[in-house]
Amino acid sequence: MYLPFASARQEYRRMQIKVRRACTEDLKHILHHRLAMFEEMGFREAAVLHRVEAVSRDYFTEALRTGTYVGWMAVDAEGQVVGGGGIVVAAWPGYPEEKHAKRAWILNMYTEPGARRCGVAKQLMQVMIEWCRNEGYGAVSLHASAAGHPLYESMGFKATNEMTLKLARSGLEKMS
Repeated sequence: MYLPFASARQEYRRMQIKVRRACTEDLKHILHHRLAMFEEMGFREAAVLHRVEAVSRDYFTEALRTGTYVGWMAVDAEGQVVGGGGIVVAAWPGYPEEKHAKRAWILNMYTEPGARRCGVAKQLMQVMIEWCRNEGYGAVSLHASAAGHPLYESMGFKATNEMTLKLARSGLEKMS
């Protein structure tokens, strides 16, 4: 639900936002959040977004069913989804300060433009962090957009030593 005017933002500040667990019926919201997030990060090519949507639909359909993605939706008083986020629970070998053979990553954080700066993302993050604590995780990670950095840093997230290598496509991959 897009609310383009400042008065709409003021309205959300006065409203009670509730956070609930996502279910398979929320797939449309999860996909919308994912695509909108990438569009805002500058990925606007239709073919790329279509591929992201198709792959994400397959992933989230299965991951919601199996519990390897645990999501939450922020809803307003009328039940409209105004934001969401989730945690990927991935099998991972043991490492210091973690008692699980798995790892938790927060991803797919998105707040509808009209509901931004009203505490929606902070509420979602608080719920997800508490879920991780209750599940016994020693840490939770995320990748942050520039817009998300201030919130995540205010909640105690720190940059780590993780690095990424962009792999060049071979001629065979380009044809598929």
